[in-house]
Amino acid sequence: MSSTAAQSPSPAIALAVDLGGTKVEAALVSDQGVVLPGTRHRQPTGPLRSAEELQAAVDQVVTATLATLPADARLVGVGVGAAGPVDEEHGLVSPLNMPVWRGWPLRDNIASLVPEGIPVTLRMDGLAITLAEHWVGAAQGSDHVMGMIVSTGVGGGLILHGRTVSGPTGNAGHIGHVECGGFDDPCACGGTGCLEAVASGPKTVAWAQRQGFAGSTGEELSAAYAAGDEIAVAAVRRSGRALGQAIAAATSLVDLEVVAIGGGFSHVTPDLFEYAREAVAERVEFGFVTKVRIVPTGLSQDGPLIGAAALVHRADVLR
Repeated sequence: MSSTAAQSPSPAIALAVDLGGTKVEAALVSDQGVVLPGTRHRQPTGPLRSAEELQAAVDQVVTATLATLPADARLVGVGVGAAGPVDEEHGLVSPLNMPVWRGWPLRDNIASLVPEGIPVTLRMDGLAITLAEHWVGAAQGSDHVMGMIVSTGVGGGLILHGRTVSGPTGNAGHIGHVECGGFDDPCACGGTGCLEAVASGPKTVAWAQRQGFAGSTGEELSAAYAAGDEIAVAAVRRSGRALGQAIAAATSLVDLEVVAIGGGFSHVTPDLFEYAREAVAERVEFGFVTKVRIVPTGLSQDGPLIGAAALVHRADVLR
């Protein structure tokens, strides 16, 4: 081995954990935002599992991923992106779709699984994904950003003046629970017409079913939309409009430059983005609102894991 090779620093690696309403995943991620092959592990979550079963799923993916750490690598931290609400200061989670976890000490439980002295940073998953978009995704070069996930639920996060904004509890940017005018869909949070209750994948499919749609999944709705099915088109248009209304309201509040949207249901059709843009464009007298760019995610399907890793590798922009 040459002296140069011998002196090369060990690669800095983050252990990334993404906790969502249907699954928990973990992987090792480099400081270039690349998921290391063979390190990704997944277990199901969901509202039907007990608190202990959910923690066991987290324990399994963290332990299995930690075991894949290359011998020449340095584990520099653990980043956890969790479905909200969260208590950032105390490392607690209370995911809306996992009612058995209320004030659950997820950060400390994960810290007990990794070597002593390795920092564990927990943030809401929407903030983590926004950080990833700003780092290696569609929001590179912009310093006033909202990242969004439109999937089983609707999440979001904020970067303003180039720094993350999480608020006093860690839940700033939770755009899924902004109410949209003209919609009366009841939401699990207790609100009415919340964006998540209107525009998430399951809620969009449920609305379509009430109109007579025979399918039961977002994939079936996507196929029906592509075939010109009137109910599918109406359902997607409705969700896109709600997205646009919420984005316009958020831009009115914090003067966003770009909103990057990912998540499974965001791929239902590119027209979803057009419907959202049309709703924003109605704010004709507010150029600072209509300027906002609504774009698809610039991340791969690894985006949530890259976001969790960004909590470690981009800690310099965390507030």
